[in-house]
Amino acid sequence: MELGPLEQLFYTAGYDKIATNLPEYTFYCRNESQAVTVLFVIDCRGGIYISADQYAHMKEKGEEFFRARGVKNIHMLSLVLSNDLQRDRNMCADDSFCWMIDANGRRLVIYENRVSDFYGWKGILEDFLAQQPSHADAPETQPQPAVNNILVAVNILLFLICTFTGDLLYNKGMLGLSEIVQHRAYYRIITSMFLHADVQHLFSNMVVLYCIGGIVEKETGHVSYAVIYFLSGIVGNIFSLGFDLLSEGFSVYSQSGGGTYSLGASGAVFGIEGALLFLVLTDHGRVAYITAGRLAFAIFFSLYCGFTSTNIDNAAHIGGVLAGFAVTALIMFMKSWLKTGKDRHSNEN
Repeated sequence: MELGPLEQLFYTAGYDKIATNLPEYTFYCRNESQAVTVLFVIDCRGGIYISADQYAHMKEKGEEFFRARGVKNIHMLSLVLSNDLQRDRNMCADDSFCWMIDANGRRLVIYENRVSDFYGWKGILEDFLAQQPSHADAPETQPQPAVNNILVAVNILLFLICTFTGDLLYNKGMLGLSEIVQHRAYYRIITSMFLHADVQHLFSNMVVLYCIGGIVEKETGHVSYAVIYFLSGIVGNIFSLGFDLLSEGFSVYSQSGGGTYSLGASGAVFGIEGALLFLVLTDHGRVAYITAGRLAFAIFFSLYCGFTSTNIDNAAHIGGVLAGFAVTALIMFMKSWLKTGKDRHSNEN
């Protein structure tokens, strides 16, 4: 989330930006003669709730970042951008180095127990806010998980169509190695992701996808989320084909229709779980109040249930979760690299 004119104010004052994995938290730092001054910006204007523990955790991580680089004297001021002061002020109630910026009233709010000034920033911010038009720096509406909602809707719609068309779509879209080898029906690697055997199969996949997919889409973006979903499903299905080949032998598929068939969005869904696991791990276990330990347990428990049940495509699950984790890691690395290059270019200009 770009801070617009406020961020430009920090750059003009000689502060460098240090982005985090979450767009709501940003650090700006400047070297002084005896210390490093840091402006820790927490953007709550999108309606998110940040607890006092989460606030303290992020501020502590910021201090650790500078200490790890040999900085001994760290002077840090928190700036909370808020359109609901009553909701957000308790987040840093015990921190005397925390000011609030009322986005609606365009004013700086310094409560009684807070430091009265910080390297002259009180006057700078008050002058800046007085010059800003109403809501000029307000964030855009929080993006909705449109891709995830569409994927859930398509899966449900196709299942309803299948209930009226019998085996037509199943015969044309299920995944089977014989169809891939004999007829080169590679499209089945994708179409099988949108077919489900029964209501329970559909329900279990869509509930998980609906609950966690929106979180991943918010963190990665619409296009990246679609890439993660489809690549996870594709890799999961390739794992499934490979496992069938190794376990049953290629001779099973010498005739069309031989071997086993599989279907379902499980590989893609497990991929989204793998993506969320990566996001939680790289954010020190704090994404949407989900801890890395609990998420890892949920994934391993799901895999365990699959191995102890019948007619479960465990190879697709393993391939999906590995692909989701790896693809998300690559995407987030590329985004971080591009953003770092962009920020460096902006600073040089």
